[in-house]
Amino acid sequence: MAVVRVPESDADLNEARQILWEYLQWANSMTQSEFGVSFDIESMIEDDISNTNKFFPPDGRIVLALHDGQFAGVACLKKSGEQVCEIKRLYVRPAFRGKAIGRELIADLVEYARDIGYVRIVLDSAAFMKSAHSLYRSLGFINIPPYAESEIPPKFHSYWVFMELRLK
Repeated sequence: MAVVRVPESDADLNEARQILWEYLQWANSMTQSEFGVSFDIESMIEDDISNTNKFFPPDGRIVLALHDGQFAGVACLKKSGEQVCEIKRLYVRPAFRGKAIGRELIADLVEYARDIGYVRIVLDSAAFMKSAHSLYRSLGFINIPPYAESEIPPKFHSYWVFMELRLK
């Protein structure tokens, strides 16, 4: 079983950045392979790193998962609109997949979102991330049309899945 916690030190934040970098490199490679589409991951990670406050209280959260003392994954939550938050950058390192770590990360974010009063969680996910979609659906998320706050440009919407979970 994994331990899910918020970053507690600069070393933890550096590890979160490293996992986010791994995620964005993997996702960019997959979108290139699957759809012939490439993103500027340098600017995406720079935005995440320079604006990490969006992932911290009072409106957001970043959590790390540790499995047997090793950093296994990350997930983030940020404010997206009035009483709406968005899950971003869920990633579990390949060596740790199949251990319910993604489920634990999302469960933590859902509980936190409820605790601070959000009424809805939204997310976007590339169409090839089928195991993530299954996880989200098992937790009650449903497909929705693209939402305005998504960082995915409209010309790429056909390659993405958009979901929500109503909390109230």
